Amino acid sequence: MAALRAAVPVLALLGLCPGPAAAAAPLVIWHGMGDSCCNPVSMGYIKKLVEKKIPGIYVLSLKIGSNLIQDMENSFFMNVNEQVSEVCRQLAQDPQLQRGYNAMGFSQGGQFLRAVAQRCPAPPMLSLISIGGQHQGVYGFPRCPGESSHLCDWIRKTLDLGAYSKAVQEHLVQAEYWHDPLKEEEYRKNSIFLADINQERGINETYKKNLMALKKFVMVKFLNDTMVDPPISEWFGFYKSGQAKETIPLQETSLYKEDRLGLQQMDKAGKLVFLGVQGDHLHFSEEWFDSTILPFLQ
Repeated sequence: MAALRAAVPVLALLGLCPGPAAAAAPLVIWHGMGDSCCNPVSMGYIKKLVEKKIPGIYVLSLKIGSNLIQDMENSFFMNVNEQVSEVCRQLAQDPQLQRGYNAMGFSQGGQFLRAVAQRCPAPPMLSLISIGGQHQGVYGFPRCPGESSHLCDWIRKTLDLGAYSKAVQEHLVQAEYWHDPLKEEEYRKNSIFLADINQERGINETYKKNLMALKKFVMVKFLNDTMVDPPISEWFGFYKSGQAKETIPLQETSLYKEDRLGLQQMDKAGKLVFLGVQGDHLHFSEEWFDSTILPFLQ
């Protein structure tokens, strides 16, 4: 998460306006690829920032594994369905979350938390804030965060060789949200994570009901993103099927038109929020976070 280190200015010395502590629901955070729960310049920074501006709020930054190294490694190599199950277990056992919580996912953590909302309604997720999450997946891996470039080179080669093979799907996180618009049938048949949560193989009414229970589903798109391909996936759009040049917004996708996830109903009810922010992937200022994101937590 070098992006956060470089992009978030140090404004902690400025006066902060706390929200009402008693009214703030707990917050659950899930980090992105190559990061960990408690990195002091990324998720640790965000956790402290929220706690400072909303005194008394309970913030849980998810850790997948027994230590920070495992947490980072699991963001590349642990089956996403197993990660989601582990998170659901953590949330169910946390007494401070039982009356409901808000969720904030950074990059791939955005779609992973959406899976939690769809699969694990207890304790209830109140609102979901996806910051750069790729809800229609990715078809490209142009750049990598931080010190993970050697891993990304290997991941690119693996995805090119066989993203939808069983071995790759089971053991490479990024393959599990790889969405090839030139191989839609193969994607629908063999994607073990994204195709499932996006109702590509049939309608799971429980998924739909659980997602529609959200009060708000906020999607943040980085307007100068060089990491996510295509960037419109951050707003649940994607390439037109059968080619990889022209993109379409969520409202023109079959997922929306057929309302397989209830997104059309949520949109009409004002539950979907589409936000754009200038900057590359996960580059944002504290002022923007304070004025744009914090109100959804208070």
